Amino acid sequence: MFLVHFGCTAHHQSHHSLWRRRVSPVSAESAPPKSHEIGNRTYLIADVAPLDVDGVRTLMIGTLVWFVLFLGLLPFRGSLEASGHGWWIWTCAAGTGLGLWGWDHCRRRARKRADSED
Repeated sequence: MFLVHFGCTAHHQSHHSLWRRRVSPVSAESAPPKSHEIGNRTYLIADVAPLDVDGVRTLMIGTLVWFVLFLGLLPFRGSLEASGHGWWIWTCAAGTGLGLWGWDHCRRRARKRADSED
């Protein structure tokens, strides 16, 4: 869902000047865009197809980041434990382990979805 922010109050206009977007005029032939009003703000919802996201790439990158952090902290294990921050290494190890589990889960789920669509 893509939201476009309109209708700021005078108080918020300077604060949100970087957030406001100009929208090109809609032709008379197209349907009016859907909108939601929340408080004194109006949000337009673009008519776009949802992304086909299965989470495999997200988990792969996240797991890789946790693993690189784990490897980067290993040379400093002694000083981290001496300063009471030894848990940082275990947090990276847990992030890597959980990421591997989640990555495998998402790959199996994506494979099942692809098989069911065929």
